[in-house]
Amino acid sequence: MRGETRLVAAYSPEQRSLLDRLRADVTEHLSAKPRRLAHSISVADTAERLALTYGVDPFLARAAGLLHDWEKASSVPEQVARARELGIDLGVDLELVHPLLHGMIAARTLPSRYPELPPEVWRAIEVHTMAAAPMGPLDQVLFVADGIEPLRPDTPGILRTRSLVGEASLDDLFWASFVGGIVYVLEGGRYLYPGTVDVYNSLAAERAANGR
Repeated sequence: MRGETRLVAAYSPEQRSLLDRLRADVTEHLSAKPRRLAHSISVADTAERLALTYGVDPFLARAAGLLHDWEKASSVPEQVARARELGIDLGVDLELVHPLLHGMIAARTLPSRYPELPPEVWRAIEVHTMAAAPMGPLDQVLFVADGIEPLRPDTPGILRTRSLVGEASLDDLFWASFVGGIVYVLEGGRYLYPGTVDVYNSLAAERAANGR
């Protein structure tokens, strides 16, 4: 990623041990879906690099990246059923927004498995598909990493966002990724979750108030 500052994360033995455990667990959990596993590891690598570039905790970024697609081991019907069991209500038929559910499910079910991880990790995982207003730095790092990791196809939008790493602020980098995702949905004629419009308007108003 052009403009990226190449730094190396320094982890404590305890942090390294937990990250190794997370990677082993994810590798086993997603073993039937090798492409999803490769994506998860790539997102973790990318999130760590972004965190180092933008002054965010790389340990939390890597942990969130490893776990963000945990629920993708389940089928779409299983995810929808689990979301209903958990009382997730997005105001529309959950079948319409099934691509958004896996992060919310994981954020509700994994904390008991990994109590060592703080709430910021689960918040980032919860909002990594649909964003939220506001977005914290870790939220932004995971969102962007998920969208630009190297295994993603080189679409014009992704290439543009990648080119901004290290050149633009984290806020502007996230905004480019978020807007690019909306454009992708619209150009593909896909269903756009109404809540995404609300998030867009809230974030756009916040950016305007801050002179962006």
